[in-house]
Amino acid sequence: MSAYEAAEWTDLFVASAGASAALTGLIFVAVSINVERIIEFKGLPERAAAQVLILLGVLIVSLIALIPGQSTTALGLELLVEGLLVSVAAAWLTARSLADSGGSSPGGRISLAAIGTLPFVIAGTSLLLETGGGLYWVVGGMVGAIVGAVLNAWVLLVEILR
Repeated sequence: MSAYEAAEWTDLFVASAGASAALTGLIFVAVSINVERIIEFKGLPERAAAQVLILLGVLIVSLIALIPGQSTTALGLELLVEGLLVSVAAAWLTARSLADSGGSSPGGRISLAAIGTLPFVIAGTSLLLETGGGLYWVVGGMVGAIVGAVLNAWVLLVEILR
């Protein structure tokens, strides 16, 4: 299997598209069930929005990687641009969340956002340079985003009621 040939990774991208869409739905359900409580906590709406955005990023990465016949260069550029846009937007939402909430656990939240976004930037760069791990970085971003989604879904569904 090549780290630079997206066609060999089709099953992974199909699975991650489904998983990220399902987890995005879980976040929406969590927010809709507890919307009044979420709004009461400063910074929590932004935290939920950041997580939805990060999962949307995984879905977009999965879909663009499934485009048939696309060159490694095109995929690298798409991953780089998508990764940068989602990273900046997630960082902005996370910063707003931390500022509004008084900065509780900033390192953890920033790390969760970063591990679910920055690997796509690295993957795009790696594909363009054809060295450094290629699509294996995408796996890291997907896993990071999914771990972050599960942790944030727990907060939005359970911890908010404590």
